[in-house]
Amino acid sequence: MAKQAKTFDVIVIGGGPGGYVAALRCAQLGQRVALVEREHLGGICLNWGCIPTKALLHAADTLRRIAHAGELGIEVAQPQVDFAKLVARSRQVAQRLGGGVAHLLKKAKVPVFMGAARLEPLADGMRQLRVTAADGGSQVLQAKDVILAIGARARELPGLPFDGERVWSYHDALVAKAAPRSLLVIGAGAIGMEFASFYAAMGTEVTVVEAQSQLLPSSDADVAAFVRQAVAKDGIHLHTGAAVSGAQLVQDGVAVQLQTAQGEAGVQAERVLVAIGLIGNTEGLGLEGTRVQVERGQIAVDGWGTTAEPGIHAVGDVTGAPMLAHRASHQGLLCAERIAGLHAGEAPPVLTVPACVYSHPPSASVGLTEAQARATGRRLKVGSFPLEANGKAIAIGEASGFAKTIFDAQTGELLGAHLVGAEATELIHGFTLARTLEATEAELIETIFPHPTLSEAMHESVLAAWGRPLHI
Repeated sequence: MAKQAKTFDVIVIGGGPGGYVAALRCAQLGQRVALVEREHLGGICLNWGCIPTKALLHAADTLRRIAHAGELGIEVAQPQVDFAKLVARSRQVAQRLGGGVAHLLKKAKVPVFMGAARLEPLADGMRQLRVTAADGGSQVLQAKDVILAIGARARELPGLPFDGERVWSYHDALVAKAAPRSLLVIGAGAIGMEFASFYAAMGTEVTVVEAQSQLLPSSDADVAAFVRQAVAKDGIHLHTGAAVSGAQLVQDGVAVQLQTAQGEAGVQAERVLVAIGLIGNTEGLGLEGTRVQVERGQIAVDGWGTTAEPGIHAVGDVTGAPMLAHRASHQGLLCAERIAGLHAGEAPPVLTVPACVYSHPPSASVGLTEAQARATGRRLKVGSFPLEANGKAIAIGEASGFAKTIFDAQTGELLGAHLVGAEATELIHGFTLARTLEATEAELIETIFPHPTLSEAMHESVLAAWGRPLHI
């Protein structure tokens, strides 16, 4: 079998943002690398996550802007939504970018093997895996190193399995044939709130249920509170601190029972979207024959993506939170460079991973929340600046939101930054770069921010933290 195998230096399993980036970096570093993908190049992010959802949310934002065009002195007719065309465009966007990934791999001379991969016993000290295509045919590949970039899938709620009709995963919500009359979203994280925003804009009556005490449980409490007020104005019904205690399919949809601090409550909707997190795709890989440690669908790795089994590495969502595409890509780069011998010793801690939520209103953050920062016992300086005092925000009619920064009062270290409101997701990189460069309040205060821009609110939030705001 080993004599028939195609041999490489590195084999990457999974063509998502962690896998294909790792493969491209391996190729740049002169490694003979192959990539194995079971279904679609680009992974969940490109095909069923980050990209198509943003296409849908852009349409929803456009619809909201049209609704407020009269405030700008522009009179427009009542817009009509072609839901099928809207969904079709989001699929076209995903397909276009999928073709782009294929082009990049071809340009880098990375062969792609389509099929499901399974590890087999070592052969002459080489990692060996069998790739089985959809038609049943298979072939064997071998390499000294294997990178697992196998991603994650939607976690099901016990007693409420996905059926693609009344009980949706994010996949089903992306390809609905029509906007339902009512939608219950279980889980108020990024995925849940983004779909809640989209379907609310489409005219669906949306209810969101979250077991934690706040929406966006990973967000700063001030951001979560602001978003809660904003989405309530958009007509979204909210239940926080509410656990699902039971559910059943009924003639008109799904009936869900909730357990809250006030007692039992019931919610019924035509469709239910379950967005309670992700679980890694660790099954069927043959990991049981290795020392790779898997717990609750997550593979244990160090900062380089190294597992407990020599020659097997893992990156991306399958290694646990935060399950973000840009984190996966960063891990893929580090892993590829480590394999090529560019790095030695312990991996540097990755503390500067920005997080973005593209709901209405959008929000973004990097570093610690205020609660997390206070839990460290440090003395803090916290500043906040409202967009209603920002000239550009007022000019474009987006004066709702704020910028917030958290510093170590003694050292000036930027511990965390949080934005909510217009273009928050496009602005957070400024604070991310500041943390990467280990900038203190001194450098941020001395930086000249252009006028008029939304970014001035970021500068003012730093000034506010140190008692020097100019425009409030």
